[in-house]
Formats: sequence, C-alpha cells, structure tokens
Amino acid sequence: MSEAITLRAWLLDPAPASRRQARFGRWFRAWLAFRRNGLAVAGLAIVLLLVAVAVFAPLLADRQAATFQDLAQRLQPASWAHPFGTDELGRDIYTRIVFGARITLTIVGLVSLIVVPLGLGIGMPAGYFGGVIDKVLMRITDIFLAFPRLILALAFAAALGPGIENAVIAIALTAWPPYARLARAETLTRRRAEFIEAAQLQGASTARILGTQILPLCLPSVIMRLTLDMAGIILTAAGLGFLGLGAQPPAPEWGAMVSTGRGVLLDQWWVATVPGLAIFITSLGFNLLGDGLRDVSDSRSA
Repeated sequence: MSEAITLRAWLLDPAPASRRQARFGRWFRAWLAFRRNGLAVAGLAIVLLLVAVAVFAPLLADRQAATFQDLAQRLQPASWAHPFGTDELGRDIYTRIVFGARITLTIVGLVSLIVVPLGLGIGMPAGYFGGVIDKVLMRITDIFLAFPRLILALAFAAALGPGIENAVIAIALTAWPPYARLARAETLTRRRAEFIEAAQLQGASTARILGTQILPLCLPSVIMRLTLDMAGIILTAAGLGFLGLGAQPPAPEWGAMVSTGRGVLLDQWWVATVPGLAIFITSLGFNLLGDGLRDVSDSRSA
C-alpha cells in the first residue's frame, strides 16, 4: 500500500525531477481525468472486450463451426448448443460472431495503418510550405471531401472488386481527408514557433523538422480523431459486406451476416439481429472511447 502511495505521489509531483517523471505524470493525470468519465470507461471496456474476443477466439469457439454447414440444424433458435441460434445454413451464429471480431479488427487496423500516414503525409507539407503546394494538396483533399464517404467507398470497392483487401483500400481512400485537414491545421499553428525557427537556424532539414518537431505535435489530435472515426470505419465495412463487396463467404463478416439474415428477419429474427447488435455495440464502444479522449484533451488544453 505504501509503495502505491509513493508511486502516486511521484507521478503527481508538481515539480518533476526528470523528463521521464514529467511524461509519466502527464499520462497519469490524463488517466485520472479519463477515469472520471463513466461512459468513456464503458467504451474502453467494450473495445478491450472486442480485442480480447478477437485474440482468444480459438479458445472461445471452435473455428470449424464458423463455416461448418448442418442443414438439419438450420434456423434454430438459441439453445445451450447454439447460444445465439443458427443461420440459414445451420452454422453456429455465436462462433461466427466471435471469429467475425477478428475480421472487424483487421479492417480497422489496416485502415488505420493507411489513413494516418497518408493524412499526415499530405497535411503536414501543406501546412508547412504553404503557397502553391498547400493549394494543390488541399484542392485534392476537397475533391475527396465533396463526396459522401460511403458512396465513394462503394465506387472504389466496385471498381477494385469484392474482397477484404479491396474493401480496406476503398475505405482508406475515402477516410484520409479529415486527417490531412487536421494535420495541416496543427502544422499551421506551429510552423512559426520559436523551436521550429531554432531548428532551422541549426541547419535541420525540412524532413527532419517535420518528422521530429511537427509530427509528435500532430499525432495526439490525429489519434483522437481516429478513435472517433472507428465507428464510421466499422459501419462502412459492414455496409460493404452487406452489399457483397467486403469479405466474401464463408468468412464470418458481420455485415454479410446481416445481409443473409434479412430474408428471414420476421420469423428467425436472431440471424440478422445478433450481428447487427455486434456492429452497434462495437461502434458505440469506439464512440464513447473517442468522446472520452476528446474530453481529456480539451480539459488538458483548457
């Protein structure tokens, strides 16, 4: 107990003795502010549960049951053998939900790995150089922003063809413009700062200034925006799967599961409702988590 008190006092010390202590203290204060938001903590719990289900899916369900067809057990309601019932091909919906979490996280992770570097790579040079470079890059960004994201993603997915890889590319190509705008705004507010001018006087190259001085300042706001956009990414991926442009059968993708269950929605409601609830709860978790991170950021900047 005394060690915990000592650690807490060390983290909350108003006069940190080292840069490491100041950094950990800042993170700990942010966690205390985040913890006071009950909805944000609930969102974090949902996201962590999704990650745990995806990681430990082989321990929670039998992989073969996700694709095994047993027509004798088709459209069965919930039971001990099938907690969420079975679909039109007799496949266990619980198992498909569990392994579908892996597909959802894969799409979210791959889209994040594309949109963040792409947005930063366009937004930071636009804000730093200004002039013609800024105008050209921002006009390209405006073209993508002019179209509704889902409609543009459908166009890209239809052109590239069905499949999870093409769905990731289609979603990423429509999701990067807000990050470019955000990175540009962050860069514009700091490109005339004294520490930037000092780095320039020391002979630092433009790439070094962007990578070591401006990038760390843009990342927190970009990551917070990414967390808020996770729900939109999940819904777009589910929409593509619903229309047959995402992960292909027999992959247990939640949007495709909703699509196959719409034909029996009135009589066997669980076939479409259970994956729909999975999409809803996951999107809600990311939204609550993003709102909590935004509140913490606003309180720290206030």
